[in-house]
Amino acid sequence: MQRNGVPYIIGFCVAVCLVCAIIVSSSAVGLKERQETNKLLDRQKKVLTVAGLLQEGESVSAEKIQSMFTKRIKSVIIDLKSGKENAEATQNAASFDQRKAQKDPSSSISAPKNRAGVRRIPNQAMVYQVSQNEMATDGAGFELAQYIFPVEGYGLWSTLYGFLAVAPDGNTVKGITFYEHGETPGLGGEVDNPSWKSKWPGRMVFGPAGSSVDSWGEAKIKVKKGYAGSPAEDPYQVDGLSGATITANGVTYLVRFWMGENGFGPYIRNALGQAG
Repeated sequence: MQRNGVPYIIGFCVAVCLVCAIIVSSSAVGLKERQETNKLLDRQKKVLTVAGLLQEGESVSAEKIQSMFTKRIKSVIIDLKSGKENAEATQNAASFDQRKAQKDPSSSISAPKNRAGVRRIPNQAMVYQVSQNEMATDGAGFELAQYIFPVEGYGLWSTLYGFLAVAPDGNTVKGITFYEHGETPGLGGEVDNPSWKSKWPGRMVFGPAGSSVDSWGEAKIKVKKGYAGSPAEDPYQVDGLSGATITANGVTYLVRFWMGENGFGPYIRNALGQAG
């Protein structure tokens, strides 16, 4: 076969493509476990950060993240509809994949029409309970300092996935962070800006301060257009994102949805000992 002939050239190109495809596929398969491990570590780091146990952007080893997470965070699986902990599922919390469960029709339900763009609600969801002090491996010494709830909803270009930290009163915000989104850098991407996230602690999710149980299902917190006052002056509003009104509205809607009756509202009510 002539090397400058069409059959040779086509055959050579096909061979190169096959070799490259095999290399890429092998790399993807070989690195999949490491990628999943890194994703888990990143989420654990985000949980520790929103809990105030790590500084924003702090560089820490994987070993330290895992150690801190084990000693300060208790992962609990709840049944969203009843708002009660599922003790059996909690035993396997380490392997629970909420996003996978949410996509599976056998482990989720269709969401009612909502402005957060949430299409399905998982039957079970993860709640992180933060301990005030380090606890033993069996959970002894645990003292609740705050709850951390996974939240998600649509912004302008993407679904934002993050965590909302709330005090034991089920109402006072301790922090918010997002670990995955595709919003425009410098605009909607400002949800990652530490300065903006610092505006959240001290805000209230529900009703008048001190009477959150009077407003279950009606979260009032809002990312407004423009500047909000201090938490004491303006407890239900947070500074807007300049040039990113749709993303800001998306954050409002996703927080309200997941803290409402179709999200973690029943769990918070049960945790506070309120009637359904």
